[in-house]
Amino acid sequence: MPIPARGLSITTTPPGLNTTTTTMDLFTLELIKNLSVSNVRRKQCLKHLRLTDPRDDKVRIERTKGGLLRNLYRWVLNNADYQQWRDDPQHRLLWIKGDPGKGKTMLLCGIIDELCGIINELDQGDTANARHCNVAYFFCQATDSRINNATAVLRGLIYLLSDQQPSILSYVRSEYDRAGEGLFKDANTWDALSRILTNILRDPSLRTTYLVIDALDECVTTDLPQLLDLIAQQSSRSSRVKWIVSSRNSPQIEEQLEIATANLKVSLELNAESVAAAVNAFILYKVNELEGRKKYDLTTKKVVHDYLHSNAQDTFLWVALVCQALAGPEVKKWNTEEFLRKFPPGLDALYARMKQDISLSHHSDLCKRVLAVAAIVRRPISLQELTTLVEMPNIVCDNRESLEEIIRLCGSFLTLRDQTVYFVHQSAKDFLLGNASDKASNQASQENWIFPSRKEDVNYTIFLRSLKAMSIVLRRNIYGLSAPGFPRDKVEVPDPDPLATVRYSCVYWVDHLYDSVSGTNTKRHDHLRDEKIVYKFLETKYLHWLEALSLLQAMPAGVIAIRKLEGLLGGNDQSQLSKLVWDAYRFALSNKSIIEQAPLQAYISALVFAPRGSLIKRNFRAEEPEWIRTKPAVELDWNACLQTLEGHSGSV
Repeated sequence: MPIPARGLSITTTPPGLNTTTTTMDLFTLELIKNLSVSNVRRKQCLKHLRLTDPRDDKVRIERTKGGLLRNLYRWVLNNADYQQWRDDPQHRLLWIKGDPGKGKTMLLCGIIDELCGIINELDQGDTANARHCNVAYFFCQATDSRINNATAVLRGLIYLLSDQQPSILSYVRSEYDRAGEGLFKDANTWDALSRILTNILRDPSLRTTYLVIDALDECVTTDLPQLLDLIAQQSSRSSRVKWIVSSRNSPQIEEQLEIATANLKVSLELNAESVAAAVNAFILYKVNELEGRKKYDLTTKKVVHDYLHSNAQDTFLWVALVCQALAGPEVKKWNTEEFLRKFPPGLDALYARMKQDISLSHHSDLCKRVLAVAAIVRRPISLQELTTLVEMPNIVCDNRESLEEIIRLCGSFLTLRDQTVYFVHQSAKDFLLGNASDKASNQASQENWIFPSRKEDVNYTIFLRSLKAMSIVLRRNIYGLSAPGFPRDKVEVPDPDPLATVRYSCVYWVDHLYDSVSGTNTKRHDHLRDEKIVYKFLETKYLHWLEALSLLQAMPAGVIAIRKLEGLLGGNDQSQLSKLVWDAYRFALSNKSIIEQAPLQAYISALVFAPRGSLIKRNFRAEEPEWIRTKPAVELDWNACLQTLEGHSGSV
């Protein structure tokens, strides 16, 4: 309610006192109001900035890898290059590099903990309990499109810095208050975020700051050179900001980081003795675990330990995969040694053995379909999403234990955490895609194993199954919201979630359609003709899809998807599908903001205020609210102003 332009009397009765009247003047009220608005705006800014919380990613990674053991990383704390980086103000960039499976990610997790431990010690000794340092970090993951690009790295670093030193959020707010959420999602996001981070790092009030980025090689988009250039430049400027990055051995990364002055390197291959000692400690830890689980006698324990020690080749991942297999229910104490001998030394050889075992199993075809989808999808998918994208028996789809068993049958290529399917390591996906480090590996052979014809076929299957599933699942008010204006940020996801099986499909179906028609398969191009499956979906389910996108907080992705679909049609303005997609794009662009805020407004204000000639308005006329008796006067067509905003995904 508006505050009147005069004093406001508030009566309070403190305990033990008579009623008193306190008058707050307008200035005080305005101050309180402004502070409240600013706090809300701050929370909105942080919410939109957050793509993922790197702290949660770190917890997940450590849990997936069996926990962080100090014995496995403490050697680097005594490394001369690390200590020089830590103590010398002139050395501000440390690059940790090594081959796959050598423990780079866990090494960085340990370093992050050590840096945070230093901060805690400083804080405890400070009577004002002031935080002396910031530690911001990011874990790149090639298999997840949300965290495999340079823009995501900057969002993660800025998010953690803003959380640890709140005053620096002002650099984000200065641009966010003008552009809104589009600041983080439009074509200029990299430039805006790199400018913001640069300004933050130049701030004289910035505390000593450590920035850690893991797996630069898993930043697979074309903007990696920009990120490397930013790191090289910024690490040469401020002695209060220190960087640690990790990657596989890469000439491209090395060349760009060489630009930085006084940079340091820790090569895991050149520190083979230290890495070997850490791997041996890991072997001992895993063998002790197996001893407790499998009730090994001393002889069996020694056999397992010696075999792992002789064949690990200083690779943590190899040890972890073999021990995971030994922990399986089919391995007994009496056949442990026989089972153990099946695992050859070397990651690629181990992957080849796993592939052979799958090929010989009764479930080979299903496992290959699962692996093919896992290798193609743009983020890790849940078990429920997997049932949508992969053809499998109904008895499997409806049983969680059966689904978990299917993942186990995929050898050790995949792992399951929190009901979500992940590749056990990027090198496992690389192997299946024919990018194995062993040059003797035949790329065509590897790809043909999970893609019997082509990758386009898998994309086509994902697209087709997604569209069919969405056509069945999506409906108006799928979450049963109580009012047309029910705000998105107040929505509680029902249990069970009716969108659980199509969450991935809602966001990525157009991407997979796009990737499936890159060839000349006329059958797939037929889907882009009038009266075919895409046309039918947009004609009957478009508003239901927009509602779902809002509930999934993915409206910007939906707008981009429709624009991508428009481009896929190649500007064929004469077809009915092209006209429908053109109209659908303008409808989404015009109503993106209101549908984001209140999902059911897709059927209310979005329809009511759509132009009379809108095809979406015509197709969904039955969805318009009956309680609006006098409809507003609207234009015949989308106005010219809206059309000039094409390609602008931010707020205006």
